[in-house]
Amino acid sequence: MSPPMNDRALLRYSRQIMLEAIDIEGQERLLAGHALVVGAGGLGSPVALYLAAAGVGRLTLADADAVELSNLQRQIAHGEADLGRNKAASARESALGLNPECRIEAVETHLAGEALAAAVAAADVVLDCTDRFSSRYAINAACRAAGVPLVSGAAIRFSGQLAVFDPRDPEGPCYACLYPPDDSGDEALSCAESGVVAPLVGLVGSFQALEAIKLLSGAGTPHRGLSTFDGLTGQWRHFRVPRDPACPVCGG
Repeated sequence: MSPPMNDRALLRYSRQIMLEAIDIEGQERLLAGHALVVGAGGLGSPVALYLAAAGVGRLTLADADAVELSNLQRQIAHGEADLGRNKAASARESALGLNPECRIEAVETHLAGEALAAAVAAADVVLDCTDRFSSRYAINAACRAAGVPLVSGAAIRFSGQLAVFDPRDPEGPCYACLYPPDDSGDEALSCAESGVVAPLVGLVGSFQALEAIKLLSGAGTPHRGLSTFDGLTGQWRHFRVPRDPACPVCGG
């Protein structure tokens, strides 16, 4: 449990506390919460900044990559002074600049195997901000095994999508139900290969942060199904995602 909020914390989070769906109790749950953010690039940047600003008490940011000049078009947690730095370390510094009272750990390696399983099991919510199917499948399997909710986002070209997979819901699907491994292989989702318009990652990353805040605070109802956004038309679409009984990860 986090200590009781002092006057400074009450003022800092006052605009959230006044929301009936969050209130004091929800803010205290945020302060006691732990979010694992895998990927500190286009999606992970707004996720890390908004979760820290909103008062999530503990963040673990994981990314093995270094900041490059081409990242700065959209990865808002990094600046020119961060070129060559590890992305998790750079994002940690930016998030602490917003909220120095947040406990933030930078994991400067690629999380995989036992390290990934341990990091997921230690978190209350996991946000997948990666860009390859192999990473997404590994994170999904670790979340299913640990029973930890997963907030998955993707953004490429002008198209974005978001889904929440909660293993605590006996009827809920997992990422592999939506994208069966045999159908996708290890196809790259990289912006370096396909391009992406800058604000799109901010839109999807903010959506991910909102869902994580809801899950941690108990506000509202977690997102269900798959939401997609077409940046060229400004249209959102929502699709129901049933659980696949033949899913290799969560099926019977």
